[in-house]
Amino acid sequence: MAENVSDSMGLRPHFGFWQTTRFKLVLDKPLVMGIVNVTPDSFASDIGLTATRNALELASRLRQEGADILDVGGESTRPGAIPLTYDEEWQRIQPVLKELLTWHLPVSVDTYHPQTMQLALDMGVDIINDIWSLRQPGALQTVAAYTCGICLMHMHGEPATMQMSPMTGDPVDQVLAFFEARIETALGEGIVTDRLIIDPGIGFGKTVKQNFLLLQQQPLLLRLGLPLLAGWSRKSSLGAVTGCEVGDRLIPSVAAAVLAADKGAGVLRVHDVADTVAALAVWQSVRHADCLAG
Repeated sequence: MAENVSDSMGLRPHFGFWQTTRFKLVLDKPLVMGIVNVTPDSFASDIGLTATRNALELASRLRQEGADILDVGGESTRPGAIPLTYDEEWQRIQPVLKELLTWHLPVSVDTYHPQTMQLALDMGVDIINDIWSLRQPGALQTVAAYTCGICLMHMHGEPATMQMSPMTGDPVDQVLAFFEARIETALGEGIVTDRLIIDPGIGFGKTVKQNFLLLQQQPLLLRLGLPLLAGWSRKSSLGAVTGCEVGDRLIPSVAAAVLAADKGAGVLRVHDVADTVAALAVWQSVRHADCLAG
């Protein structure tokens, strides 16, 4: 089980590390995961050389801005999204992964297709980030055969319809019960806990209130003994409480990321890396002001 101890100020738990294929990622401070989407609605009307080039340009910028991890996805999972076949997904992301794996930076693949997982892992990808939490047939067995890091996410329903019938009741208890079951299943396949991280799935089949309750009570989720990934960037719940359209949610997204970090998140999945890194620098300076020079 990953070590769970309090830091010197006693404000947030932290964990030793997250084991991935090529890297042991130290979690003594929040890591920033930059989002690299290779989808038509992200870049261009065609998926081919244009999208690949734009994705690589974005990834290069995110790395320069301070991303600790790059998370590559070929299929939109926003509410109402149309699912792809694995071969369509693979055609989108394969050329991007081929280049990113030469950068000596942890590379994550956002997929729920076992076939895509295996192809990516055979290339040497570091992390599988699965919105279905390895519930698709064959997914659990596929990742168990490798040494990659794994992100298990909670989702109520499925992307195409999840916001039409969101979950009801206390979200924290339900998310905790879900993760307890998924962790037990993973351990049963021989997956060690150092490879696992959990994501409460903000916006995935939950109401605005439930999303904010999960942030408010995030420390309860850390009692599972695993690091937590927080994905608040540009989510509709931020728009619901601010009135900001998706393109204007930079400040709400950064605010939510810092709040998640303060409540113990070990990884922050974001679109706006530079702004998140700058905000975290201020937050860390406040927490460790006694260590600053002058």
